[in-house]
This record gives sequence, C-alpha cells and structure tokens, in this order.
Amino acid sequence: MTYPSWETIKGEFFDDVDVPMIDDTTPTFMRLPFARTREDLQGADAVIIGSAYTAGTGDTLWGVPRSEWAAASQRVRQQSARYPSGYVQDFDLDVFEHLKVVDYGDAELASDAGAVDFDTVMAAQQAVEAKVNDVLDAGAVPIVLSQNSPCGSYAIAKPIAERADGTVGVVSLDTHWDSQPLDKDTGDSRIAGAANWKSKMYENHPNMPISNLVEIGERGMIEDKEVVRGMLDAGANFYPMWTVRRIGIEALCERLDAAYDGTDAVYAHFDMDVLGGAGPAPGDLLGMLAEPIGMTDYEVIRIAHEVGTRGLAGLSFICIPPGSEVVYRTVVYVVMYLLAGMAIAKGER
Repeated sequence: MTYPSWETIKGEFFDDVDVPMIDDTTPTFMRLPFARTREDLQGADAVIIGSAYTAGTGDTLWGVPRSEWAAASQRVRQQSARYPSGYVQDFDLDVFEHLKVVDYGDAELASDAGAVDFDTVMAAQQAVEAKVNDVLDAGAVPIVLSQNSPCGSYAIAKPIAERADGTVGVVSLDTHWDSQPLDKDTGDSRIAGAANWKSKMYENHPNMPISNLVEIGERGMIEDKEVVRGMLDAGANFYPMWTVRRIGIEALCERLDAAYDGTDAVYAHFDMDVLGGAGPAPGDLLGMLAEPIGMTDYEVIRIAHEVGTRGLAGLSFICIPPGSEVVYRTVVYVVMYLLAGMAIAKGER
C-alpha cells in the first residue's frame, strides 16, 4: 500500500475545513494553533515539535527508503488532522477544553542532516534542543515527533536533566537497549547516536540514576549480553516482552513506580519499533528492525495514558514504523491518551 498524498487525505476527510498549516502539505497536529514564536508558547501545557532527522547516509535506512523515515512527523500530523476535535470518547473528555496545546513546527535541520560528521549531527541535535528549551522555559511539556537519535532522544533528555532540581526518572519503550559504548554511524564518542544515546545520557547526567529507569519491550537474541547485564547490575528495572505478556499491561503500569520514586521529573521515550509484528500493522514495515513478540498498539497507548496521569517533563518518539496510515494514527493516539491522562490528573473533566 502506498501512503496517500496530502490532497487525497484532505479531500477524503475535511476538504471544506480550514486547517492550520505549517507548510503546504503539513497541517498542525490535531488542527491546533501554530506557535511561530517563543511568545506563542506562553500558557501552554504541552507543545508538539517535529524533526525529520534520519541517521547515517545513503538512500535507505534499515532496509527502508530514507524518505519514508524522514516523513514521520509530517505524516503523523496529516493523520491527526482527520480528527475534528480533542474529544476522547473513552474518557468522555475533550482534552483541548482543559489543556492548552500548540504546535511549534519543526526544528530547522540542514539539508544534509543525515551526514555522519560531528558538526552536522551536533547542529541537528542543538536545533531540537533549542526548541525543547523554549518549551521548558514556557513551563510546558515538549512532545517531540522524530525518527532517529540524538534528535528524538538525547536532545530531549539533556535539557530535562539540566533543568531538574533533583533526579530524573525514565520510562523507555524500545526493542533495543541503545546502550552500546559507541555510536556506530559516526564512530565518535561525543555523539549520542542510535546505538548509544542511552549510555551517553547516563554518562553525561549523574542526576539520571539507572535505578530510576523502567525499560520496557526488548526481547530475543539481538542484544550484547554484557550491555544488558551491565544495565541490570546498575539497577535498571527491566520488563522484556516475555514478562509483559506474562504479567499483563495493568500490572506493568503499576511497575512504573520505579521511574517516579524519589525523582523530581520523569522523561518518557517511545521508540516505536517496539510495535514489532504484533500490531497494529505488520512488523515488516520496519524492515531490518522488525522483531517478533512486539508490543500491541493498546499496550503502548495504555502506558502513555498512565505516564500522562502520573506526570512527565517531556516525551519523545523515534523509529515510527514508516508507510502505514494506521501506525501514524497510533502515534496520534499515544499523544492524545497521554494528554487525556494529564487533564484527568488536573481534575479537569
């Protein structure tokens, strides 16, 4: 199935509706106001940020055309625009009646942002950091739609850690630990890349103890045993998919306590390759990243809602499976059910 054009999407769902646009083919997330300046962020509870950064070079990434990966933040917004309001019927709650949410557009990236040299990668990371810092300055929660590290992970964790008065907990969904000693694409120990962003996070930010990491979703035979054992020895709270299936999603949500116990802030990171082959779409969308025993769409959305209810300092996405309309809609649900949790926690429903 080929992903449809913006004109097709618009014509199918809301051709006669005036939708706020970031550019000619990119609507704002959920038709929200477009915040063009820092001043437009004032009073916001949460802010959407996009990044088209993809790691490495070449026409493909993990066996999938690079252009398909890079389009994720645009396509999530396109699919979100099909929904006429923020009303989540599961909770009889219109999120946007109780939370102010705006779209802050995309971080500005160089045209060669997929290069592997230090200066280019750092410029891309810093472009996202700048947007995140603007949002944190406004007292809001940044929600970053990206595709690769560091722009969709470390660039969000770093500002949160730097601003926290105390310790920072982490809720991480992923198929991979991303805790290798070195970024494989660049071979540069200064870069928090796809394979090592989490190890750099813990190396660079002592106020993010591994004992407050809740790591969810890894499975199978793809990780270095020394890396996994090292994280476990350091106190990581690990729930592989084998365990998730055994204990169930509600019991897992209770185990998120470890990210919140004694912490000043919590950073949530959703690497959507965790979906694997369990739904809502075939794992093969992920090319070489696909693994069996994937998390279901409901499980990911349920965890997001729990995090929203408990509270968070920021949320980021990477590895959004490319090409599927329903997968992009799944990301929309993750954001909206998280926001619903935030609204419920405020007692506004």
